[in-house]
Amino acid sequence: MPPMPLSLEDVHAALSTVQDPDLKQDLVSLRMIRAVESDLAGVRVTVELTTPACPMKERIQSDIEAAIRAKAAELGEGPPATIVVNFTADVRRGAGRVAGGGDGSAAGSSNPLPTVRQIVAVGAGKGGVGKSTVSVNLAVGLARTGARVGLLDADIYGPSLPTMLGLEQIPAAAKGNTLMPFEVHGIKSMTIGKLVDADKALIWRGPMAHRAFQQLATQTEWGELDYLVIDLPPGTGDVALTMSQLLPLSGAVVVCTPQRVALDDARRAVRMFEQLGIPVLGVVENMSSFVADDGREFDLFGKGGAETMAGTMGLPFLGSIPIHPELRIHSDDGTPLLNFRAGSALARSLEHVCGETARQLSIAAASAALKQPTLTVR
Repeated sequence: MPPMPLSLEDVHAALSTVQDPDLKQDLVSLRMIRAVESDLAGVRVTVELTTPACPMKERIQSDIEAAIRAKAAELGEGPPATIVVNFTADVRRGAGRVAGGGDGSAAGSSNPLPTVRQIVAVGAGKGGVGKSTVSVNLAVGLARTGARVGLLDADIYGPSLPTMLGLEQIPAAAKGNTLMPFEVHGIKSMTIGKLVDADKALIWRGPMAHRAFQQLATQTEWGELDYLVIDLPPGTGDVALTMSQLLPLSGAVVVCTPQRVALDDARRAVRMFEQLGIPVLGVVENMSSFVADDGREFDLFGKGGAETMAGTMGLPFLGSIPIHPELRIHSDDGTPLLNFRAGSALARSLEHVCGETARQLSIAAASAALKQPTLTVR
């Protein structure tokens, strides 16, 4: 006699024993189970992940299959003929308040970007560490998983996105007072580099940079986004302060290279985000090593310094990106999608950083650990 199908109650009971590896709660309590079917053909479960870039998908599937088999054995039944686990994704919103207006006013309750679910800033304590490279590939990598992604170039004085996204021949457009984003490589982007003469030096004082960032962020037609990645300028100056008061930040990623002088500045960037009340999602080590064609590895700037720093500061390490000539070539050519060629070492390192960043954003949102940034000027 063939085994009797598990009842829906039995399947739900089994699923209630499966925990999300990051959120440390069961899938039923987290409302991640969207559909369950059970018949003689087997069991089919639809799970809604908190991000399409979830790096724990295979583990969740394995745990579900094991729990269903264990429930069947407990009931004295043979295992289901098949167990099919389907995944969907819905990025959970981060914080819903903003700390204050872009003019430095007291804390408010309005959200200038209500159609954006998560906003993540990418910063560094110094220039030249590949912050824009990480920002571009983080945005493109998340979009490749199916997420709706925007990328804002907040480096007012030295915008890199026109080159790195290949925007040179694409004209800027607006509808009334609303800027239309550049839609390339599966993402929406905005940069001041396309709104001013490419050779013009922006000799602006802080208030002018403040107003420029405010306009780029809030007057761009972003539409519905799962993630908005903000590429910050180097240092801890005006734009970072404006951003912290204007937008409901979900978290920040700090980029550095392995050598000590970069690590010292990266620590200052971490402390800046902490002082502003912005959760630091983790640290990315860029230019961690170089692997020659013959397989020999050269630590041109050292290796592992960022991971050590993250450990000593109690921060997640989001991954390392070795020096790849292809990464430089594709950045200069404005072809970031080529960095994700299937099976390449470069693609694996970038996909790991994207997955870990999305993972930390989901943990922060689900744990309600997000606090709105505040700024006290004395």
